[in-house]
Amino acid sequence: MRIVGIDPGLRTTGFGVVDSDGGTLRYVASGTISTQHLDTRALPERLKVLFDGIGEVVARYRPDCASIEIVFVNVNPQSTLLLGQARGALITALVTHNLPVAEYTALQLKQAVAGHGRAQKSQIQEMVRRLLGLNGLPSSDAADALGLAITHAHAGKAMARLAAADGLGGTGTVRTGAKASYRAGRSR
Repeated sequence: MRIVGIDPGLRTTGFGVVDSDGGTLRYVASGTISTQHLDTRALPERLKVLFDGIGEVVARYRPDCASIEIVFVNVNPQSTLLLGQARGALITALVTHNLPVAEYTALQLKQAVAGHGRAQKSQIQEMVRRLLGLNGLPSSDAADALGLAITHAHAGKAMARLAAADGLGGTGTVRTGAKASYRAGRSR
């Protein structure tokens, strides 16, 4: 299964592509999409760059699914709203390409990659480097995106089984549709 992870940002969005085969992970690609060359007041143009950029990543690497970080309210409400719009453009680009999208919190990412929820950016970078056997450290945005792909590789199967179960005595039937796929990574 090929997974694209996305660390959303209005100025810089990280992406990371990982192949998962059972317990084996293989690095495919990573990088960033930047809107820093555009005027900060040009929100529609910046959102288009993000939308088109993720579209190019999907067309080039052909992932089977996507994972993206859930954004929480920051100290600055305006920044949170802008980040939410960037995240919306990214999710729209993914579902436009018919990809199921799972969402994970920063805490879930840190726990899956570093083993604890208080991991620093540098620790995430180092663990991603080790888990994927990279020669050097990826940028922090790319490392977070790769970490989201790793998180989905580890948690996605368990979350899919939970989503397929119908209550405690589940029938094992798999629910289909965008809603089930979209919520696959959320904690309850």
